[in-house]
Amino acid sequence: MMIIPSQSFFCFFASLILYTLASPTFQRDALLEFKKEFPIGVPDPNPFVVSPLSSWNTSSGDYCSWEGVTCDANSGKVISLVLRWISFNGSLKSNSSLFKLQHLHHLHLVYCDLRGEIPSSLGNLSHLIELDLSSNSLVGKIPLSIGNLKQLSALSLGSNHLIGKIPSSLGNLSHLVYLNLLYNHLVGEVPSSVGNLNQLILLELSGNNLSGNIPVSFANLKKLSVLDLSQNQFSGGDFPRILSNLTNLSSLTLTNNHFNSPLPEVNGLHKLKHFDAGGNSFFGKIPTSLFKIHSLRELYLQENQLEGTLEIDSTTSGFSNLMYLYLSHNSLIGPIPESLSKIVSLYSLDLSYNRLEGQIPSFLWRLSSLKLSHNSFTSLEKPLQVILNGSHFDLGSNSLQGVFPRWICCLRSATFLDLSNNHLIGSIPSCLINSISSLIFMNLKNNNMSGSLPDIFINATKLQSLDVSRNQLVGKLPKSLINCNNVGILNLKGNKIKDTFPFWLKSLGSLRVLLLGSNAFYGPIYRPSTDFGFPTLRIIDISHNSFNGTLPQDYFVNWLEMSSVGINVTIVNPYSVYMGTVYGYQDSMDMNYKGVETDFSRIYLGFKAIDFSGNKFEGWIPKSIGLLKDLRLLNLSGNAFTGNIPTSLANITYLEALDLSRNNLAGHIPRDLGNLSFVSYFDFSHNLLEGPVPRGTQFQRQNCSSFEDNLGLVGLEDICGNNHVPDATPSQSQQPEDFSYESEQVVNRIAAAIAYVPGVLCGLVIGHIFIRGQPRTRWSRGYMWK
Repeated sequence: MMIIPSQSFFCFFASLILYTLASPTFQRDALLEFKKEFPIGVPDPNPFVVSPLSSWNTSSGDYCSWEGVTCDANSGKVISLVLRWISFNGSLKSNSSLFKLQHLHHLHLVYCDLRGEIPSSLGNLSHLIELDLSSNSLVGKIPLSIGNLKQLSALSLGSNHLIGKIPSSLGNLSHLVYLNLLYNHLVGEVPSSVGNLNQLILLELSGNNLSGNIPVSFANLKKLSVLDLSQNQFSGGDFPRILSNLTNLSSLTLTNNHFNSPLPEVNGLHKLKHFDAGGNSFFGKIPTSLFKIHSLRELYLQENQLEGTLEIDSTTSGFSNLMYLYLSHNSLIGPIPESLSKIVSLYSLDLSYNRLEGQIPSFLWRLSSLKLSHNSFTSLEKPLQVILNGSHFDLGSNSLQGVFPRWICCLRSATFLDLSNNHLIGSIPSCLINSISSLIFMNLKNNNMSGSLPDIFINATKLQSLDVSRNQLVGKLPKSLINCNNVGILNLKGNKIKDTFPFWLKSLGSLRVLLLGSNAFYGPIYRPSTDFGFPTLRIIDISHNSFNGTLPQDYFVNWLEMSSVGINVTIVNPYSVYMGTVYGYQDSMDMNYKGVETDFSRIYLGFKAIDFSGNKFEGWIPKSIGLLKDLRLLNLSGNAFTGNIPTSLANITYLEALDLSRNNLAGHIPRDLGNLSFVSYFDFSHNLLEGPVPRGTQFQRQNCSSFEDNLGLVGLEDICGNNHVPDATPSQSQQPEDFSYESEQVVNRIAAAIAYVPGVLCGLVIGHIFIRGQPRTRWSRGYMWK
């Protein structure tokens, strides 16, 4: 009998194991076992997730042809597993069959809904060259064992929920070319061992909570092309020493950190194309060396503390390839230098929110996008071109004087025009009809322009927002506005427009906000011959005009948008929670909110309001107002309404402010109004109300002035104190619970209308989603949209 030496036996046994691991049956079974570890047979509600791994079964032939599987052509070993958009909906176990595939070179499990922690046994896949587990729901710390994967050239763990510090063991991955840890919850300082990765070309650490200084060892990353440290809490670093060595950098992103120092010089970065240091506290002057980098295409230095004049070396800038220059929200002073015209490739310039002054030079009109708002410019130099091809011009909130520049009519491709909050005079030129066809946003508010609004909107089919408020416009509304099919916001407040109510605007199916307040409009807002349309309105302000007449009790039946409760924008588009968002801007308005004229820089989608105050309406308040269950603000003050306060107001569940002051309302204050849990402002003053003030938190926290000049009210001791309670005897006029034959007929008509328009009731039930991403108590006080 032949005896095998112990060493030979060990080699034989090891070979047998390796053969077994590499055998086709073993490889196939490992894949099938891996599939069984996850409940991927359950249908996934995500519409972007593909069907389960139906090809992974014994009847489908060669496992090397299965979805996402690649094998070595000679040995049949699985060397690549690349799966995307397959919902595993589970976690990788430490003993997962995946780790039996010892010959894997590439492992990509992206958008696979992986959960749980990354098992340390992943570090046993010693042949891995690429590991990508990004865009999942992984938690816990990055295991130290990943430092064992010495062959890795690419590691991507971005867009997960990983916590803790970056392990120093990553410094062992000497072959690493690509490292992506962005958008996690990593904390602490970056270990200096990362500087050992001298083969790195791309390093992305953005969107974490990393802090401290940038390690000096980063100076060793001489092959680095892309460095992204944005959206962290870095506070410093030896920039001169680090950047002087990173001569291969093409993109450097330091956005939204806590850097507080002079802006670093970047003299030696001759390949730099993208430099973003916005959202920090860099101070001092802008280094002129930045404009000497001929390769630079994008420079973003907004939201810092940069100061001084804008200086550009005119001897070198003519060769610049710079296309985007953003310097907004700093403290730059002085005029725009003529040398800026030498940057011939400049496409977009943002100098808004500085202290620049003087004349806006004509060479800027050739740019596609020009943002100069919130400065102190006083005049516009006329451009030399006959036709201007720019698309975005934001010149609002300056000190521009003189007549409205007629050369603006040369804008033939403009989509955004903002000249608001200046000192422009004269009329709005009729020649704007030549450029209105391309405009999406036009804001001329708060100037001193006079004359009538010209009839220029016949081709304004793209217009979404028109604001000419706070001027001196007179005359009637141009009927060509009826062509603005996409207009969502029409703001004409604070002029001297004298016209009847524009019933014809009801044909604008996209109209959400109609602001006609503080003009000279007159006459009724109801015509028996036609339904009052505007089912899409969310906000209407016709305050302080001369509208008059009575409103029928079913007046609000067709106000469908205010009847539908809530709007689930978190599903539709989580970034579009404000009305009229165009090119990063939100529409604004001013409105009386809780007794104070308030500027709203943004209009929250969920905010719905009616302001009929300061007119001459009379008769009973329509009981159909109670159908508007999603109304947030109702102001009917300063009219001549009579009768009782409708008890149906208690149905407006989300009402925040109610102003019925300065009318001739009688009877009791409805007791059920105390159940409106979101109300923080009531005003019933200057009426003929009587009886006890309802008890409850909503009433007890009001100011005494909210009830004054109602000599019949009693029970104000808790609100006003004994020394301020009016001494009067309640009258014996109408009681609030009276239900006359007329009231019954009104309710019948409303019920019939609801039956005819079932969408109202559907909206009342289905819409109770609203935005739950923000606490209700916060935005109900205006913080989220004010």
